[in-house]
Amino acid sequence: MPRFEEGDRVRVDIPDETDPDHDELHGKHGIVVELLSDDAGETTGSEQDSVIYRIEVENDQTHDFREHDLRPPIE
Repeated sequence: MPRFEEGDRVRVDIPDETDPDHDELHGKHGIVVELLSDDAGETTGSEQDSVIYRIEVENDQTHDFREHDLRPPIE
């Protein structure tokens, strides 16, 4: 079961400073606009890894994330 649902506000959390998306997206807030799925959970053994969250971030662009890169928003 997904942790977040469409319409939820979330915060992107990419603590690895070597990750190519860190500088652009770490700490940004956005809205879950779509839930997608794939078969990554079969490889990792974790069902939550099969959920892809499409997030519209503050600059009106969409990016796809796994649950481990998302947190509740800082209000």
